[in-house]
Amino acid sequence: GTRERLGLRPLPWEHGGISRQLCLVATLPQLEYPRAWPEWTRVVGPLMWEPPAEEVEPPPGDDPLVLVAPSTSQDRRHRLLRATLEGLADLPVRVLAATNRRGQSLPDVAVPPNARVVDWLSYARTMPSCDVVVCHGGHGTVVRALSSGCAVVACPAAGDMNENAARVDWTGAGVRLPGRFCSPRGVRLAVQRALADPTIRARAREIAAWTATHDAPTTAATEIEAFAARHEHTFRPSPAR
Repeated sequence: GTRERLGLRPLPWEHGGISRQLCLVATLPQLEYPRAWPEWTRVVGPLMWEPPAEEVEPPPGDDPLVLVAPSTSQDRRHRLLRATLEGLADLPVRVLAATNRRGQSLPDVAVPPNARVVDWLSYARTMPSCDVVVCHGGHGTVVRALSSGCAVVACPAAGDMNENAARVDWTGAGVRLPGRFCSPRGVRLAVQRALADPTIRARAREIAAWTATHDAPTTAATEIEAFAARHEHTFRPSPAR
C-alpha cells in the first residue's frame, strides 16, 4: 500500500479519517460543548485564511452595519439575501450584502437605500467594521464573524449549518433562525434581537478578545512539530533494500 511504499508501518486499526495519535480541532473552544476530550485531541482555534481582495465601501452613515454573508454553495435563489434586504429596508441600519458569486452578474433584487449589494467581498477586511453578520451558518463564516466581534444571525441551509447555528445560540453570541422562518419578518426580528441584547454583543466581543490572544496556526504547527519529535523513529523511512 501507500504507507509501505513510503517506508511507514501499517496502521494497527482501520483508519476512519481521525487520527488516534493527534487530532487538531480547528474551531473556537467557545463553540464546543463541555466534554472529556480524548488525550490526543487539541482544540487549537480556527485556522482562517482567505485570498487577497479589494476593500468594499459600506453604505455611508453611522448606523449599525449588518453584513449579509450567504453560503457559496447553498441558496441559489438568494432567499436569505432577499429576505434580509426587505426585512431591514426601513430599520435604522446599514446593510452590506454579498451574493458570493464572484464575477457573476448581480441578481434581480430590490436594493433599498440603506443597502449595497456586491458579488464578492473580503470578510477579513469587512467584518471588523460590522455589528451583525447574517449568514447560513457555515463554519468558516461563523468563526470569522465571532473572531471579529460580530453578533451572528444564522439561518441554516444544509450540512453542518444547523449544528453550527445551534452552537452560536448555545454560546450566547447570536441568534439561530430556523430555515422555515427565513422571511423578511423573521430576519428583521432576529437582527433586532442581536442588536438590542447587550449580552449577545458582549459575548461576541469576548470571543474576539480570546481569538486576538490565541494564534491558532502557530498552536497547530507547534503541536504537529512536538508530535513529530516524539515519534521521529516512526516517520523515518525504512532503509533502501
